[in-house]
Amino acid sequence: MDHRTPRTSELLAAVLAAHTEEKVAIGDLVNALRNRAFGILFLIFGIPNCIPMPPGIPVVCGIILGLIGLQMLIGRQELWLPESIAKRTFSRSMLESIVNRSRPYIQRFEKLSGPRLEQFTGPLARRVVGATVVLLGFILLLPIPFLGNLPPGIAVCIFGLGLVERDGLIILAGFGATVLGLLVTGLMTYAIWQGAVAIF
Repeated sequence: MDHRTPRTSELLAAVLAAHTEEKVAIGDLVNALRNRAFGILFLIFGIPNCIPMPPGIPVVCGIILGLIGLQMLIGRQELWLPESIAKRTFSRSMLESIVNRSRPYIQRFEKLSGPRLEQFTGPLARRVVGATVVLLGFILLLPIPFLGNLPPGIAVCIFGLGLVERDGLIILAGFGATVLGLLVTGLMTYAIWQGAVAIF
């Protein structure tokens, strides 16, 4: 029997296979993932900010990611969502698109990742990751045009990979991506502000 820890791509494939209905409830995803929910849901709700999605999706993702990050920050081991969000559904085709389009990139990451630098995957580090994702979730709520959702979305995805793979080096890369994302977002916001000032 294979007792190894499932890789991120395998968990995402299992999530997709377990939900065959036309609509998928967010609460059902959380219940199915149990203690693996934090990392995988960072991916599931981070990836839509990195690929073309219908308008409004980043706002929903930002709210959910903020709630997940907040619970990591306070040290919860199992994820809880308000009933209004837990009952919210999205199409299985969207879940399938997220999983299938991200799988090749995740599998490349998996070749380089694995359990290491455990001091950056422990309880204190998870709290810091949670606080950072709360910030990134807030940024996703802001109406920043062009590629405004991409930098925080990438950072959230890197954190998700690091948590699932228990890889402290990838989690450190997530903090680096967060700093870079904040710089890019700040510069874009400043440029938009300067353009508005020039017009008026």
